[in-house]
Amino acid sequence: MTESHAFPESFLWGASTSAYQIEGSPLADGAGPSIWQRFAHSPGRTANGDTGDVACDHYRRYREDVALMAELGLQAYRFSISWSRVLPAGTGPVNQRGLDFYERLVDALLAANIKPNATLFHWDLPAALDDRGGWLNRDVADWFGEYARIVFARLGDRVPLWATLNEPWVVTDGGYLHGALAPGHRNLFETPIASHNLLRAHGTGVQAFRAEARSGQIGLVVNLEPKDPATSSPHDERAARRGDAYMNRQYLDPVFTGRYPEEMRDIFGTAWPEFPAADFALIQQPIDFLGINYYTRGVVRDEPTALPVRIAYVRQPAHAYTETGWEVHPPSLTRTLLWVTERYGRMPLYVTENGAAFYDAPHAIDGAVDDPLRVWYYREHLKACRAAIAGGADLRGYFAWSFLDNYEWSLGYSKRFGLVHVDYETQTRTPKASARYYREIIRTNGAALDG
Repeated sequence: MTESHAFPESFLWGASTSAYQIEGSPLADGAGPSIWQRFAHSPGRTANGDTGDVACDHYRRYREDVALMAELGLQAYRFSISWSRVLPAGTGPVNQRGLDFYERLVDALLAANIKPNATLFHWDLPAALDDRGGWLNRDVADWFGEYARIVFARLGDRVPLWATLNEPWVVTDGGYLHGALAPGHRNLFETPIASHNLLRAHGTGVQAFRAEARSGQIGLVVNLEPKDPATSSPHDERAARRGDAYMNRQYLDPVFTGRYPEEMRDIFGTAWPEFPAADFALIQQPIDFLGINYYTRGVVRDEPTALPVRIAYVRQPAHAYTETGWEVHPPSLTRTLLWVTERYGRMPLYVTENGAAFYDAPHAIDGAVDDPLRVWYYREHLKACRAAIAGGADLRGYFAWSFLDNYEWSLGYSKRFGLVHVDYETQTRTPKASARYYREIIRTNGAALDG
C-alpha cells in the first residue's frame, strides 16, 4: 500500500460514545443509580454542578441519532451499556426494560446497516456494588461475569464487536488515586487493587463470552499515551519509563505476558500488593482484538515530589494544544500502534477513540458549525493511522470520539468533542464541518485524505 493509497477495503469507519455521557434519563424504567449518578450529584464534584440527568437525551432520541449516523455514512457505532440499567442492584434480578432499550438500539443500528460495537463497562459501576466495595472487592469479577452473561444472552446474536472494559487506567487513576472521577477516592493502597480487579473482571467477561459460543469478537479497550523524556538526562529517561509502565504497560503486560511491569513495585512501594498467581491465568484469556484510545503523548521530567509516579508533564512551546490541555501529536498515534504490534505481537487493532475538544459556540449559527481545527486534527491523525498500517500494524478500523457533543465527566458540558454539535437547551443536533469531512473520508475509504 502506497502512502497515497486508500485504506484496506475491509476497514471499518465509526464513531464512539458512552452511556452516561449521552443517554440521560439515568433512573428511567427501573434503572438503578450508578457511581456517576451519585458523584455528579455530589456538590463540588463537577464543573458548574453539571450532571448526566439529561445529557443528549439519547435514551429517548436514539432513533433520530441512528438516522443521523446513517446520514453521516457511519459504518459502525461504538456505545456502552449501563450496567445499572440492566441490573439495578448490580447483581440479582434483571431489569428487562433496561435490556429492552439496548435491544431496540441494536436493532435500529442493524436496520440502518451500521455495525454495533458494544462496551460492557465505561466507568458507570452500579452504586449498589460500590456500596459493597466496588472494584476493591474481589467478588466484583464474578459480579461482572454475571452481568456479561446476561447481556451476551440477549444481544450476542446481533452484536459483532464487544469490549469488556473501557480505559481501566482512567477508572483507577481518576477514581481511586486522585479523586477527580467517580467514586472519588484518594488512596494509594486502593489503586493497584482496583486495577487488578478490573483486569480480573475483564477475564471473567471474556470467559462469559466464550461460554455463550457467539460468532462475534471480544476485546479490551485501553487508553495509551507514549511517554517521552523532556531531556536526555538519566533521571528524565527513568521518569518516562515509570510513566509508561504506570499508564500503558500496567494494563497490557498482564493480559499478554501474565505479569506486571517491574517498575510497578518502585512506583507504589509498600502499597504494591502480592497478587495470587492464579489470577493471571484468568487475566490472560485470549482476546480477538485490542481497542486503543489515543489522544495525546506525554513529555515528562523527573519530579520526586509528584507521588507515586514521580513525573511532571512539560508543555511543548509552539505546539498545538486542545481545550483539555492535550498536545496535538499525530506521529505518536503511529508510534503507539506500531509499539503495541512490536511488543505484544501482530494482532487486530482498532482505534476505538480519537478526537479533540476545541471551542465551539453553544448554538449553531445559521444552521452550521465550522470547526477547522477539528478537521485538521482528524486529517492528521487518520494519516497517522495509514502510516501505521503501512508500517505493519493490523489496524482494522477507526472510531472518532465523539459522535455527539456530550457530558464530559467532571468537566460537565464545558468541553465539546463531537462531530455533531448539540444545543443543550433545545437538543438540536447540527453536524459540524468535521462531520461532513469525516463523511467524505468514509465515502472514499480514506482516499480524500490526499485531496
